[in-house]
Amino acid sequence: MLALLCGGQGTLSDKIFDLAADQPAAEPVFTAATACLGEDPREFVRTHSADELSANHVSQILTVTSTLAIHACIADLLTEPTAVTGYSVGEMTAWSIAGIWTADEALRLTAVRACLMDSVAGPDGRLGYVRGLDPAALERLLGKHRCEIAIRNPDRLVVVGGAEQDVIDLCQEATRQGATRTGLLAVRIASHTRQLEQACRPFQLTLDASTRSAIANQRVLLAGGDGERIFSASNATAKLASQVARPIDWSATLEALAELGVSRVLDLGPGHALAEMMQAFLPSVRCYAADGFRTVGGLRDWLQSRPGRGTRAP
Repeated sequence: MLALLCGGQGTLSDKIFDLAADQPAAEPVFTAATACLGEDPREFVRTHSADELSANHVSQILTVTSTLAIHACIADLLTEPTAVTGYSVGEMTAWSIAGIWTADEALRLTAVRACLMDSVAGPDGRLGYVRGLDPAALERLLGKHRCEIAIRNPDRLVVVGGAEQDVIDLCQEATRQGATRTGLLAVRIASHTRQLEQACRPFQLTLDASTRSAIANQRVLLAGGDGERIFSASNATAKLASQVARPIDWSATLEALAELGVSRVLDLGPGHALAEMMQAFLPSVRCYAADGFRTVGGLRDWLQSRPGRGTRAP
């Protein structure tokens, strides 16, 4: 079984649309994103600063646009049973790929999600990461610095959220206590923490009012927060909405993919972090990242020819 991983917010650059920018299949996605941004996303990433790209509303739309655009270029080839899941805002993409929403609707709802999060968040929220620290030590630091776990990844890689200075202080003390690596992420909001609790109910109401279809044949949709299989979108809107203020257990999602027996994984990006995590978590699975391909033709060839192992394509 093939698995598609849809990435979340992170460092964005003017290169994120290079693979799909001139592909006719992706043009409707770029048109829909233009309606959300007020500017063609391909031009937007070339004319705005890194700080502007990392703004929550912009970052979420660009992230989902990138993933949907790449999917549009390969959708006709996905005839085999395919599992799909998303990391953070990547769940919005995953629901679209599963057939629940059109790309237009996914982007519209992503814009609503971002606006609701911004409306309830404090002015200085931030995400950071801590790798390799003893869990008990991390728990103590979370309490001391008024932060929360936002995402649990494999290999003791934890994303933490809170006020920016609190996250900075936590990361610095974690380093002194033996963490192998810490730092800030380019996400300027405390996603997946209780700071955003008030956004959950309004977002659920928006999701409930959206036009939805059944999950497509040959698609297996897993919740990115815990790997639970979603059989009906109507029964899962509360779970998707609450995700903005609840921690994500990505390790559990990877375990669920392993239990499905996936043999190939394609990280649709942006970036290739999810492919690398999956490869480390389950070395027997062939994991590739879309951004490792120089052309859409190369990506399509890989999907059809099933080449050998590796996390990135030549």
